[in-house]
Amino acid sequence: MNREAVGRRYDAMLMQRARERSWAVLQDIRQRMQPGIDEAEAKAMAADIFTAHSVQRLWHPPIIRIGANTTKTYRQRSHPDVRLGENDIYFIDLGLVFDGHEGDVGDTFAVGDAPALTACASAARSLFDEVACAWRNDGLSGRALYDVASERAQAMGWRFNHAIKGHRLGDYPHSVHKGGDLGTLEGAPSPGLWVLEIQIAHPTKPYGAFFEDLLVAPGAD
Repeated sequence: MNREAVGRRYDAMLMQRARERSWAVLQDIRQRMQPGIDEAEAKAMAADIFTAHSVQRLWHPPIIRIGANTTKTYRQRSHPDVRLGENDIYFIDLGLVFDGHEGDVGDTFAVGDAPALTACASAARSLFDEVACAWRNDGLSGRALYDVASERAQAMGWRFNHAIKGHRLGDYPHSVHKGGDLGTLEGAPSPGLWVLEIQIAHPTKPYGAFFEDLLVAPGAD
């Protein structure tokens, strides 16, 4: 099985464009996240922003986690009735389609005066950057990338979510190609096809952070 198979419509430039447009949508959602909002309200607000950005479709439902729910994976249900506090943390995970090509982006943000939460969000980004750098410089396999992520998270003092293993993207729907998880890929992932997902949590306190982006060639950021 070719785990990097794509459809006849696949275009690397359109993949990069879908990535850029997905990040623009995420930043617009971030600008409208205010204390007091709950996750259902945030998703409804996000739907309006999808329309404004001419999102073609969703390839996975938007995920917005607030407070203690930031420790949960995409398969776990949020605790209900959690609202964004004055000093709090949340993350956004979007799977959007533009021009028949998929984007998948995620980031975490702290609000108010919350230095520990800000540090957690920054740590997820830093860990992503370290692992992506190891991929670019050392040509590591997908499996090895997640070994690096786990080791570095522990060294940084965070609990690493081993259930998150990254995945394929492509021309919609990428699922027909059955690429599987990045964390089980024995070879080095090709640029522009694989999403590296990072999720960490405080070892004892109920908050965490998430970051994901497409692994792209040097200079494509």
